[in-house]
Amino acid sequence: MTSSSVSGRPARVAIDLGAESCRVSLLRWKDDEPSVSLVHRVANGPVHAADGSLRWPFERIFSGLLEGLHKAAEAAPEGIASVAVDGWAVDYARLRPDGLPVADPFCYRDERNIAAKAIVDSLATPEWMYAHNGAQPLRINTVYQLVADRVDGGPWQSPWVNFPEYVLHRLGARRVAEYTNATHTGLISLHTGDWSRELLSRLNIPADTLPPIVPTGSVVGKLTGPLASLSALRETELVVPACHDTASAIAGISSDLRDTAYICSGTWSLVGALVDAPITSPEALAAGFTNQGAAGGGFCFHTNVNGMWILKQCIESWKASGRAWEIATLIARAAECDCPGIIPVDAASLLLDSDMPDRINDELRRLGCDVIENRAGNEPRIARLIFESLAARYASILRNLEQLTGRTIRRIHVLGGGSQNKLLTELTARHTGLTVETGNVESSTIGNFAVQLAACESPAKPLQRDSIRHWAQRLSSSSVPSL
Repeated sequence: MTSSSVSGRPARVAIDLGAESCRVSLLRWKDDEPSVSLVHRVANGPVHAADGSLRWPFERIFSGLLEGLHKAAEAAPEGIASVAVDGWAVDYARLRPDGLPVADPFCYRDERNIAAKAIVDSLATPEWMYAHNGAQPLRINTVYQLVADRVDGGPWQSPWVNFPEYVLHRLGARRVAEYTNATHTGLISLHTGDWSRELLSRLNIPADTLPPIVPTGSVVGKLTGPLASLSALRETELVVPACHDTASAIAGISSDLRDTAYICSGTWSLVGALVDAPITSPEALAAGFTNQGAAGGGFCFHTNVNGMWILKQCIESWKASGRAWEIATLIARAAECDCPGIIPVDAASLLLDSDMPDRINDELRRLGCDVIENRAGNEPRIARLIFESLAARYASILRNLEQLTGRTIRRIHVLGGGSQNKLLTELTARHTGLTVETGNVESSTIGNFAVQLAACESPAKPLQRDSIRHWAQRLSSSSVPSL
């Protein structure tokens, strides 16, 4: 990578793709210390297409990212050494011969995956899949979506690439799959660390449609196109960080994780710990844990919890009824409410969009609890129910985590947007009986930059976890304000 510029150390850019917002952040140097700032934010969310399918408005997202890169170039006259992209996993773009998407990509929440998973289960049982690839067999995984393409008669023989790597591809990089993101597809063999030829054969997924897997921190090309005409971006390299945003978020934790669990709290809550080797026992499968590659080696061993998605869907439903709420006000009011019960936040109905307050009441009825009438004034009670239920779920997961890893968990490190939710943090401490520490709201961005810097130090060597943590510690004092 480029290591110097005329005006001093060059800047770097981290793009973090989020299901609710995508962010472009800039790292610059002041007195030999890194300083991170958020330069642009692009609102995001899936939309219903004319055929009723749930998709991502990718071209609008990409246009916003280009605007963010223009702003970064204007703010960094010393030049930008590299751009790296992380984001949510599993979703991908099918490509035309010219490299553009065949259509707006599907969202992982689209209901077509239900039928596709049933087909896959008949060809490769969930138990076999888990022992083979280490990934919890969730219907949102890339493997089920690829089969759905074939079932739907879509362009299933076209090449594809996951979202973070696709953004880099559009900027000039070759088509690749970064290792941590590839492990989240459900198509990796734990034995080889590469695409599973046996699984591809069983499911009739053409091997030539998959991108080659590259290590975390690899340089995958140079920025091209109109942006490259800007002076700050003429020599900019394109880098794959830990492209899976959770792997980037874990890379952004500066503290020692040996006796600490993490909760990446956002649209989803990822609850788990860093382990040296995958755990694929029947008990781990039954408890819902997955094994995803970590930056610098090892695995992120965690389970997915349906997180702030539930509250977001409630807020949107209330807003449509003329009952708009600011999240901070809602949390403050929820702290004053009682809780009528605990609902299973991972219930299948709560994974879907629309009508969330009614879906929550259906769960309360099923459990024999009093419902919370969906009317003005009851919104904080519903929010309290969601937070209490999330904290109870976290406690259950952490008990399983200790049993499966043989560790004693002493602390919980909460990162991501949920780290700002004081009520949820307090409830988590109460339900688990553990010390809860909060990390950076934009930990994925911090981890993205930490990987870029660690890879720059030793470009010919595999990334080391200690080197990534060193940079995460230096960057931890650099707050990334929200727009």
